[in-house]
This record gives sequence, structure tokens and C-alpha cells, in this order.
Amino acid sequence: MNKKQKKMLIRILAAAALMILFSCLPIDGYLRFGLFMIPYLVIGYDILKKAGKGIRNRQVFDENFLMAVATLGAILLGDYSEGVAVMLFYQIGELFQSYAVGKSRRNISDLMDIRPDYANIECDGQLEKVDPDEVEIGSTIVVQPGEKVPIDGIVIEGKTALNTSALTGESLPREVEKGDEVISGCINMTGLIRIRTTKEFGESTVSKILELVENSSSRKSKSENFISKFARYYTPAVCYGALVLAILPPLVRMLFMGLSPEWGDWIYRALTFLVISCPCALVISIPLSFFAGIGGASNAGVLVKGSNYLETLSQTKIVVFDKTGTMTKGVFEVSGVHHNSMDQEQLLEYAALAESASSHPISKSLQRAYGKAIDRSRVSDIEEIGGNGVTARVDGRMVAVGNAKMMNRLGIVWQDCHHVGTVVHIAIDGEYAGHILISDIVKPTAVEAIQSLKKASVAKTVMLTGDAKRVAEQVASELGIDEVYSELLPADKVRKVEEFLAMKSEKEKLAFVGDGINDAPVLSRADIGIAMGAMGSDAAIEAADVVLMDDDPLKVSKAIRISRKCLRIVYQNIYFAIGVKAVCLILGALGIANMWMAIFADVGVMILAVLNAIRALFVKKL
Repeated sequence: MNKKQKKMLIRILAAAALMILFSCLPIDGYLRFGLFMIPYLVIGYDILKKAGKGIRNRQVFDENFLMAVATLGAILLGDYSEGVAVMLFYQIGELFQSYAVGKSRRNISDLMDIRPDYANIECDGQLEKVDPDEVEIGSTIVVQPGEKVPIDGIVIEGKTALNTSALTGESLPREVEKGDEVISGCINMTGLIRIRTTKEFGESTVSKILELVENSSSRKSKSENFISKFARYYTPAVCYGALVLAILPPLVRMLFMGLSPEWGDWIYRALTFLVISCPCALVISIPLSFFAGIGGASNAGVLVKGSNYLETLSQTKIVVFDKTGTMTKGVFEVSGVHHNSMDQEQLLEYAALAESASSHPISKSLQRAYGKAIDRSRVSDIEEIGGNGVTARVDGRMVAVGNAKMMNRLGIVWQDCHHVGTVVHIAIDGEYAGHILISDIVKPTAVEAIQSLKKASVAKTVMLTGDAKRVAEQVASELGIDEVYSELLPADKVRKVEEFLAMKSEKEKLAFVGDGINDAPVLSRADIGIAMGAMGSDAAIEAADVVLMDDDPLKVSKAIRISRKCLRIVYQNIYFAIGVKAVCLILGALGIANMWMAIFADVGVMILAVLNAIRALFVKKL
């Protein structure tokens, strides 16, 4: 409990004690009125002040105005205890709400406790702690066991295990050694490491993630926008309704029925009506539900950029996957060399040298299979042809490395492969020299991920890939994916997604899951873009609406489950709050509900709604 909340608690206890004391005293008249105004002002002076400020600023109709009018009205009618009690219980509700929201924010801060306080710079053999903002790119920092990695970089000395749970939601440590990339926000568990920084602190992963989470509240869902608009019209409507209730029935009784107007009774009903009508439960609990949902998702390693995306994600019925790096590890291995007209090692050498400028996983696998240092001086005139392959001059010879489209493009007759995998054809000086078979590895959780999506009532799963048809169909069959489309260029993937978007209904949403780097156009085009395995990927964080902080496809179904739980809680609160208030408003207008029922309809409903909203913070393990 913070300082402000402690002061409020003292005010509540003091006002309650004074109210009980004065209720027991045998006093009446102006003395009783004067004494009861003491606890009333102790507990309600800030509400009266806010109501007065709202009137001055021409923003009259809010909960402070409702409480001020209702409680002052009750006191003027002589119901001193009820007037003070309504204000007292309202402030108890406000204290509880403040504590609950603060606790949920602290929980989220704890769950996302990845912001480093300092970075260690070595000076004259001594470690000096500096602000991470002061560390320049290319600096060497030291991270000791138990410390957070403050800035993204590459390990230049040492070996350790990193705890990535704050980023991924998983407790399994990640082993790193010299040459490995590390990202900020991880905790060093075992050994001392030295890191050469590759980014400034403001551009590091930890800063990107914190900025994403902090800005998520600015992107409102339809439900939140509805509640904001609802409150804007609802509050003035009930104020005018209360005014009509206070004036019209007495006039009807007096002018048309010849009865006593009973002004006091009808004004009391109108004041009760005002207390009941306060929209606190809706205005507070709905944003809190989304806030807690985003926090719970963050704890599970799922970063959602706003409550609007959380709402869209809950309606997902079609999930489209990229293959490489999403459903497969993207770790390609050379599994064979076929139809070669020269020695296997020499063919691999030409292929590796021609692909030496590319960072594509297939290029890296060719370089690993070659197994020797790449002499770039032997390579010139490199040209990459999107969706086809590369051409380069190696030792003066023209080498073309790519798929069947590349061979057809160059007019070279190629040999088909009878094995399943990615086939890389090589032509040297316009003559076919053979092909290399490369196989990718399906992720261990990929099959379970598809099954989990189907359990979550996802109607269709689709895989899009640039791989050969035979490879794509084998992977899709192994995973249980409903539809697969192969040999696609990036533009073809966008076109396919647009076809699916055109076929589905308005209420059904399509999610695309990709690595967030080469799939940025498709991520942007889908109803909801999910970047897979995006730790440290700026492109993923920028392009996607939802970012999974590791490469586990099982997190896709978890993200959908989290969003649906959050939306269930939101609708529960909307129906519960509006339902209870509607019943109590009718009872209040009929004179059946008194101020105590009004207090429950306001404070009680708000407390229950806030408690329900906080449930969105907690996510069950799969």
C-alpha cells in the first residue's frame, strides 16, 4: 500500500469512527447536522472538490458529481448517517480499486522486470557501473553471474547459461559461448562473460519490449471504445432521469391525483437512483481487464501491442503459417549430393563460395557443409535473384546456384531428385553440375501446436512456403495442417492471404504466423500478424501485432487462449454490471431499493468486477 492509499485508509477509519460515535449521541437539530458534517467532509472533501472543478470546466456529469449530489441531498433531507455512509463506502471502493490496479501494475512490472539498472565497463582492471544509455555501439561490457544482460551484443569471451524466462515465459536456460549473439533482458546464471555491444540501449531488445508494453494501452479495443462512449451518454441521461424522478411524480400526484406530493420521498428515490447509476464498475474494470490480459500474456512470452489486437486475436478462425523458421527449425543440413559431374567436395565448394554473401539458412548450411574458411577474394559479380537463387563468378567461372526456377530461367536442363527435401541445383559455365539435397527439421512442438489450435476451435490451418511442392506436402502431412501452398514468392504469399481474407466472414479473423523478417508484408496484410521466434528481431516487433518471444509454435494457441479468456472476463463484467444496475435502478425508482442497496449496486459491483478483471493476469501453463 502506497503513501496515498495509507492516507485514504486513515481518513476512512476516522470518518467511520466519528459517524458511529455521533450516531450514538442523543442529539438532534443543527448540532446533529454540524457534527455529521465533520466525518462527511473528512471522507468526502476531495470528491466535492473534484465535482466543483468538473462544474467549472463544464464537464459536469461524472461519478464525482453523482456522489456529491446524492450524498449532499441525503444530508439535506435529514438522512445524515446514510449520506456519510454512501460517501464512506464509495471511498472504500475507490481505495480497493486503487490498490487492485496498483497491484496488477506491480505484478506486470515484476513479470516484465527486464530493465537493467546498469552496465559494467572495465577500466584499469576494475569494473565500473554506468548507465546503459551511456554505452556506445562496439563497447565491451562485462556481465557477471546474477546480473541482467543490459544491451544486445555478441559474446567475445566466456561461456554461461542465460535465464530467458522474463522474455519467453520458459524456464529452460539457454547456453551461450564465444561468438553467440545475446539480447538484453536475459539473466546471466553461471559464468562471467564479456560482450561487444551491437546496439545502443535505446534500440536494444529490452527497450523495444518495454516500449511495446507501455504503449499497448493507447490502442483501444472496440469494447473499451464502447464503454467510453456509453459512459459519455449514460451519465447525463441518468442525471436527467433522476431529476425527472424527483419532480414529475410529485407534480402528477399533486395536480392530477389530488394527493400529497411527498417531495422528500421522491427526492430520496432520485438520490438513490443517482448512487445506483454510477458507472464506475464499467469504466474501471473493462480497461483493467485488457491491461491484466496484456500483462498475463507478457508473462507467458507473448507480447500484444494493444487491446484491439487482443480482441481480434480472440476471434481467430484461420491460422496461416510460414514454414521455414516457424514450423521447422530453419536449421538446414546437407543430406546428399546427386547427379554431380564433379567431385562432391568441389561441388560443395563452388556452391558455398557462390552463396557466401547470403545470410539465408540454405546458404549457411552450404557453407557449414563446406567446412572451410570462405575466401571472398575468389568470388565476384554476385547477383541474387529473388525466389530463384544466386549467380556469381568463382575463380573466373560463372556459377549459378538455386532452385528449378533458376535453371529454367537460364535455360539449363536439370535433374529431378527422388528424395524429399530442398534441392539446390548448381550450374557451372552454363552446364548442369549436379544438385545438393538439403533437409530442414520440424520443431518438436509443431504437431502439438496444430492439435492445440484445433482444440481451440480454429477452423482451418494453412501453410505457405517457397519450398518445392513435395517437401511442403510432406511437412504439412506430418504436422496435420489442412491446406498447403508451395513454391510461393513473398508476393504470392500476400496474394494467397488476400484470397483467404476475401472468402471468410467479417466476424472470422485470419492470423498469419511468420518469422517477422522476410514475412513483413504478409504480417501487415493479415487481420492479426504474429511474429514467431522474434527475440531481438526489430523487424518482427515493427511488423507484427503480436510478438512471440521464442520460436515455439505452441505459443500461438496459448496466445489465442489468453485473448479469449480476457474477452470472456470483459463481457462477464459488462453483462454483470449493466444487469445489476438495471435491476437496482428499477427498484430504486419504485422506492423498493434504499441507499444501502444503492451502495452495493455501485461499490459492491465495482469491487466484484475489479476482482474478476484481475483474473486475466494469471495464465495457466499448457
